[in-house]
Amino acid sequence: MKVAVAGATGLVGTKMLEVLAERNFPVTELIPVATEKSVGKEISFRGKKYKVVSMTTAIAMKPQIALFSAGGNTSLEWAPQFAAVGCTVIDNSSAWRMDETKKLIVPEINASELTREDKIIANPNCSTIQMVMVLNPLHKKYKIKRVVVSTYQSVTGSGAKAQRQLEEESAGNFSEKFYPHQIYRNVLPQVDVFLDNGYTKEEIKMVNETRKILGDDSIRVTATTVRVPVKGGHSESVNIEFEKDFEIADIKKMMAETKGVVLEDDPSQLKYPMPLFAEGKDDVFVGRIRRDESQPNTMNCWIVSDNLRKGAATNAVQIAEYLLENKLI
Repeated sequence: MKVAVAGATGLVGTKMLEVLAERNFPVTELIPVATEKSVGKEISFRGKKYKVVSMTTAIAMKPQIALFSAGGNTSLEWAPQFAAVGCTVIDNSSAWRMDETKKLIVPEINASELTREDKIIANPNCSTIQMVMVLNPLHKKYKIKRVVVSTYQSVTGSGAKAQRQLEEESAGNFSEKFYPHQIYRNVLPQVDVFLDNGYTKEEIKMVNETRKILGDDSIRVTATTVRVPVKGGHSESVNIEFEKDFEIADIKKMMAETKGVVLEDDPSQLKYPMPLFAEGKDDVFVGRIRRDESQPNTMNCWIVSDNLRKGAATNAVQIAEYLLENKLI
C-alpha cells in the first residue's frame, strides 16, 4: 500500500502522518510530497526517514492513495493527474467539495455513497464536519428546518503562519502578520475572504456543505464564522429548528449513543465541551443542550472538536480506512 501525503510538511499534512501512524494504517511505502522548495527534506514516519519528493515524482511512483492538504489550486492542478494513474485522492481543500461529480464525505454519515469509480473524494470543511456529526442523527429523527451557527475557530485552522502570529503576539512581538489585525486578546469576525453578499467564503461553505453531506437542500443554514486566539480546537454555538417536537432527555441520549460524538453536558458540575480538552482527540464533543424558549421545536447546543484531527486529518484517514475495508481501492 503506497500512500502519498501531499502537503506533508504543513500543519494538516504533519497531522495526517501522525494519524496514519496512530491508527496503524497499512502503509508499506510512504511518499511525502511538498512544494519544490521542500523537496529533499527528510520527514520521520514510524521510526523511518523519508525524503520529500515533487508531485511529478510521486505520480510516477503510482500510489494507491493520496491524501491532499496542499491548497485548492494545487489540488485542482494535480489531483486529476494522480487519479489518471489509478490513485484515489482524498482532498482536504475546498477545490472539489461542491463539484457535483465528487462525493463530500464524513464516514460516519455518508461513506456508503463511495464506489470504486470515485478517484477524487472531498474532505469537508473542518467547521462543517463537527457540526454535521451532531446534526445528522437529529435530522433523521426530527427533520431539521433551519440552523443558525456562530463559530469560534482556532488559529491552527489558518495554518502555521497564523499560529506563529498568535505565539509572537503573546510574547509581545506584534510585527508578525498573517491576519489583517492583531489576534492576541482579540476576536476577528472574519474567516476567509468576504463575498459580495457580505458573508465570508467560510460561512457559505458551511451552508452548502451541510446540505450536500446531509443530502437535503431544504435545510436553511446561516453562519457567522469567527477567529479566536485559541491554538487548537474549533467551537460552535448552534441553534437548530426542527419540524417535529422533541424531549431534551431524548436528544442527550441520542448524542451519547452517536458514534464519534461525546456528550459532555452536566451544568451542575460545570461540565461542557472546551477546546482545551478536545485538542488531540478525534471525537466531536457536544454539550449545553437546551430548549430555545423563544420559539417552538428549537434547541441550542455547543459543539467542540480538534480542527486538525476530526476536522481534517482524521476524517481523511477514516475515508481511506473505509475504502480499504470495503475493497474500493
